[in-house]
Amino acid sequence: MDFDTLMLPFQFGFMQNAFLISMIVSVPAALLSCFLVMKGWALMGDAVSHAVLPGIVLAYILGIPLIIGAFAAGMTCALTTGYLASNSRIKQDTVMGVVFSGMFGVGIVLYVSIETNMHLDHILFGNMLGVGPDDMWLAGIISAGVGLLLVLKWKDFLLHSFDPAQARASGLWVNGLHYGLLAALSLTIVATLSAAGLILAIGLLIAPGAIAFLIVRKFSTMLWVSVLVCMASMLLGTYASFFLDSAPAPTIILILTALFIVAFIRRQMVTRRTSRQRVAAGS
Repeated sequence: MDFDTLMLPFQFGFMQNAFLISMIVSVPAALLSCFLVMKGWALMGDAVSHAVLPGIVLAYILGIPLIIGAFAAGMTCALTTGYLASNSRIKQDTVMGVVFSGMFGVGIVLYVSIETNMHLDHILFGNMLGVGPDDMWLAGIISAGVGLLLVLKWKDFLLHSFDPAQARASGLWVNGLHYGLLAALSLTIVATLSAAGLILAIGLLIAPGAIAFLIVRKFSTMLWVSVLVCMASMLLGTYASFFLDSAPAPTIILILTALFIVAFIRRQMVTRRTSRQRVAAGS
């Protein structure tokens, strides 16, 4: 394959937009994934990403910006899950499964009951090759806000993730941190709608943090490693999809999955080698 062929994807406007939005949404998704992994909120990301569908459809029916409906639905899902988990004997993961599947079902019923030019496939799986200036501006504003919040308050969010009681004893506004993280999660999912869609957005919100967690041991390092992993995977997946004639979002998720498997195998090998060295040193 010659150089001109390798550079072919960069000659098309729709591919340039896809590369640009990949770089934009990779930053907040990767940063947030670190906190979701450390806090054990992976399923919360899945729940919120599915639950925004009825909000999007209702926003379309009411003629208001889709971001408002998506954000409202995401926060409703998160708050409802927290309330039910705190006021019942049912575990939080069970409550999340019931709430997000119920809201997702409501969204599907609403969608098929109206006439719209919105494509459900684009909502569920993204339409990275069809993003326009409005999508990039929206993603850029949200990404800048969420990224800045997480970078400035990462130590507070980290303490809250590990030990909420200690965070409260330290004088931190625990409720603000809790709902701030939920708001950041909902906004990030809205920002990734164009790139990955509802279903595949969960991959961007878990895999980068999980991969970085397996590679490094310091959380501050984990943050920027996850960003590099997410951005490189999104750019490579978008680039590869051009030649594979596949959709960019699933290709990106496959690359992240492959990187996770490689990181997991590497961590297992390092752990075994360390164990052997300790045994040899003890004998």
